[in-house]
Formats: sequence, structure tokens, C-alpha cells
Amino acid sequence: MAQHITTANLIYGTAWKKHRTASLVYAALRCGFRAIDSAAHPEHYDEAGVGDGLRRAVVEGIIQTKFTSPDQHDTKWDDALESLQEEVHKSVSSSLQRFAVFDQEPYIDTILLHTPLSTLQQTLVVWRELEKYVPHQVRRLGICNASLDVVCRLHDRVRVHPSVVQNPFHHHQGFDVELRRYCRDNDLLYQSFWTLTANPDLAHSPVVARVADLAGVQLVPAYYSLVMGLGGIAVLDGTTREAHMMIDLEHVDAVRRWALGHGAADWMKALDDFKAMVGEVPEAMRRPSRCSSGTALASSLKAGQL
Repeated sequence: MAQHITTANLIYGTAWKKHRTASLVYAALRCGFRAIDSAAHPEHYDEAGVGDGLRRAVVEGIIQTKFTSPDQHDTKWDDALESLQEEVHKSVSSSLQRFAVFDQEPYIDTILLHTPLSTLQQTLVVWRELEKYVPHQVRRLGICNASLDVVCRLHDRVRVHPSVVQNPFHHHQGFDVELRRYCRDNDLLYQSFWTLTANPDLAHSPVVARVADLAGVQLVPAYYSLVMGLGGIAVLDGTTREAHMMIDLEHVDAVRRWALGHGAADWMKALDDFKAMVGEVPEAMRRPSRCSSGTALASSLKAGQL
């Protein structure tokens, strides 16, 4: 739907920005991004640089970061559950310190579990430690790289339910049709990454080109708008060019105005075509999403580190 197209659903992604992180975060906030994605995972992110960029901007941004279990840092560690609890507190404390702005009490809008751990027990231990920070120092919790089964079983066993699922959006995963449906039905926000890089054919498809032409915008923001139009999706945008930051924000807004105005009929036709391309079933024909009854977390995505 056109109402789902909004610049608030564009999140600036900071993976692999290295020494440019602070300046790019500052530029993104200055251009109009109001959500920033990071992680306490120094191999791929510079969380301290994100904090530096935020302080430079001195605006009200929405800061989201992740807890990455120690085995994802490629270091040896004790598998005891006490170690997991300690690692959670070290990670959250470090993130809060990095995002502190002057004399204000630091907080983080969302902390995501970067990937499910190898067992359900370990995953729940980490989640329950993260729950201790909600709602004061951390507002919401979420999970990345997770299957529908993992999200369902986590949702059924915790006090603070996940508010966000962040997954790769690509055809090898069936564009997460069932998981996204579950998120919509249960009021979770689905955040897509690899949205552009993993789908060059989709991003340059005739339906995207048609929207770009009719709305008078570039291909990438037209594509992002169609992804958002699926409903309940925020898109991670990792461009490193300030000009593209501005274009993405301005052109997504332009598509929204066009789709809500004289382009409404063309937009609905394009969105229906796009839904068919990603395997969406028409609303009238769909069945409620169902969680599988598997007992292991092996089906969860272990790849796709941001």
C-alpha cells in the first residue's frame, strides 16, 4: 500500500564502513535519515564511530545496535551460561557508553540478537539478560538471521516479545514470504538487508522501471518503495555517497506522493505485479501464517552476517 512508503522506513546501515563510519553517519543524519543500524561486532562495524557521528549531528536519531555472541567474534570462550550472561552485560554497557550524547542518560532504541545461538537454551539465556534492560536503557528487542520457526518459538517463551526481525531479502530465501506475513499478523517490523545487492534483477525489472518512469524518480528509490509497499518492511540503505542518501530519501517521498495522488491506479497495478514476482499470495487467497513444529534451531540462518 502507498501508506507504507515512508522515509521513516529507510534505515542507514553502517556495516563495512570502517574509518568512514563517523562521517557517513553524520552525513546520513544531516540528509534526513532518522534510524541508524550498527553492531557490537568490530570485524564488520565501528560502533564507536557511529556514536561519534551521532554526537556530531546533535539530532534525535533512532539508534539500533546488536548483541553478537562471542563465537561470532571468532574468539574462544567458555560455553557456560554464566559466560553468556556476562557477555550480554559487557556488550550492552559498551554500546550504551558509545552512544552517550553529552550529559544525557544514554539509551538504545533497539537491540537485536545478531543471530540465534546454537541451542534454544542459549538463545533464551541471552534474550532474558537483554530483557533486563527494557524499557529504560533499551526500548525494544529484536533478532536477525532467524527462521520463522525460531521467531515463533522465541515469541512464545519470553516476557519481552521481539519487535523487529532483520533478515536478508533475496530469492534464495523465498523473500521470507511466510515470515513477513507472520510479522505483519503479529505487529513485528521486518527489516530487510541485502535488499539491493542480492537482487539486481529484481531491482532492474520492468515493473520497477515503470514506477521510476511514472513517478519521475531513479530506479533504486522506486525499488525500495515497492519493497516497502509489501507492508511492514523497513529497508537498510548502506549507500556511501551523500548525494545518493539525499536522492533515496527525496525520491521515496516523491513515490509516496505520486502513489497517493494521481498515480494511485498505476501504483496498485505495479505493486500487484511486484508481489507476484516475490511470491506473495493475494490477500483474499492466503491462509494464516503458521509456525513449524521443529525442535532444533538448525534451520535458523547462520550466514548473512551484516
